[in-house]
Amino acid sequence: MNTFKKQLQAFQEKQKDRGRLLISCPDKPGIVAAVSEFLYKQGANINESNQYTTDPKEGTFFMRVEFECESLTQRKQEIEKKFEEISTKFEMEWTLTILSDLKKTAIFVSKELHCLRELLWEWQSGDLTTDISLVISNHEDSREVVESLGIPFYFIPASKETREAVEKQQLELLKKYNVDLIILARYMQILTPTFVAAHPNQIINIHHSFLPAFIGARPYERAYQRGVKLIGATSHYVTNDLDEGPIIEQDIMRVDHRSNVENLKKIGQSIERSVLARAVKWHIEDRVIVHQNKTIVF
Repeated sequence: MNTFKKQLQAFQEKQKDRGRLLISCPDKPGIVAAVSEFLYKQGANINESNQYTTDPKEGTFFMRVEFECESLTQRKQEIEKKFEEISTKFEMEWTLTILSDLKKTAIFVSKELHCLRELLWEWQSGDLTTDISLVISNHEDSREVVESLGIPFYFIPASKETREAVEKQQLELLKKYNVDLIILARYMQILTPTFVAAHPNQIINIHHSFLPAFIGARPYERAYQRGVKLIGATSHYVTNDLDEGPIIEQDIMRVDHRSNVENLKKIGQSIERSVLARAVKWHIEDRVIVHQNKTIVF
């Protein structure tokens, strides 16, 4: 077993009695009190609590609670069953997760490796607490760096003509590894509606923030020709509307006439790395709730 897997196991052992509760429901008085009292009666201690309402009168209420409760792993089903009374009363959509149950992640990548390397570095340093179960690529460029860390690597060439067969193979691998989250770390293939439908709000993408301007090939060259003053990156959940899914995180950096095409690319890649890493972290820490085509990020 490699060092990084051991680090994750140590994290799991420390977090086995810690849980997260995510809630969304119509806003009405008494929700926070009811949830807090319920957790108190279960012997839980709240470590962190955040809430937000879209409209104080007729809005939707969102809540994220992180708490500690002795023997939580063994009691999870019991607590979930007891919570049903409150969830029914307030018409809640909710999930209870245990911090030690690490999300299983698959990374898709093509030839540009800067986002993949950032994710692997965050994982190695212990700041990305997920189980990177496999990496899938339509190029061989990332095989060495991935396999050197003991992560399974799958080379699956892809094209428009083979897309259906490729996605069938990919979906089989995701099912085999019981994957919870798919990260498109500069994976330069468009996913079909069938693939997207199989993983709603479980696919995170990254792209430059020139969109909707400079769509297609060579965006930095065209941005340079236009003399842009800001460049950035956007990370979002994938939907069937290309690059228009719920946004999780964005960032920008100011540039000027002294920045040539190569400078713009390097700055853009740096922003892409950090934006994607933050979006992934927030997802695996259950900080993101999707509402319509927007996100609430606690």
